[in-house]
Amino acid sequence: MNRRAGRDGHTEWCGKDHRCNLGEHRSDEIVVDVAGRSRAVLVRVRTAAGREHAEVRVRVALAPGELAARRQLVGLLGDLRETVTRAAIAGRPRPRRAA
Repeated sequence: MNRRAGRDGHTEWCGKDHRCNLGEHRSDEIVVDVAGRSRAVLVRVRTAAGREHAEVRVRVALAPGELAARRQLVGLLGDLRETVTRAAIAGRPRPRRAA
């Protein structure tokens, strides 16, 4: 994927509209929707400093009972921790090999 900015300063994935402000560039939203149960929205962001991030919002319907809802939340937090850790490790700069 092209990370360089075009002549107008936008990347090829940038939404090129009101979402770009204060030097930030933001992609269109990518939505995963499971009707009535859950929804996730992902936006790619490049800051004014040039650092890129994934911004993710998640909404999950909780069980009506308190104990079941708490179990869901514990599982969700554990899964999110694993996902964020895996993404952070994959995004680390690789050490250069000696020639």
